[in-house]
Amino acid sequence: MAWIALVVSGVLEAVWATALGKAAGFSRLVPSVVFVVALLLSMIGLALAMRTLPTGTSYVVWVGIGAALTVTYAMATGEEPVSALKIVFLLAIVGGVIGLKALH
Repeated sequence: MAWIALVVSGVLEAVWATALGKAAGFSRLVPSVVFVVALLLSMIGLALAMRTLPTGTSYVVWVGIGAALTVTYAMATGEEPVSALKIVFLLAIVGGVIGLKALH
């Protein structure tokens, strides 16, 4: 259950990071509200996961999922250029997350 909460909260991290970028300094209402809601839910999920999982592992997995999904979404929507090296490094992040899960 802790891993499910952690993965969901990592996905929500990508949501709030993307919404923050679209909020234009909190001048746009909808992205600002999405940011706040996703941030709160993401933190709650991370806190729940940390009841069972080690803090370091939880945090790295949470950040890794959020970062990888945020960059992938930005590349998929054309907001950020795609490059072979970016894909290699994103795969390294995903590999690290999978490795930490396998060790725990």
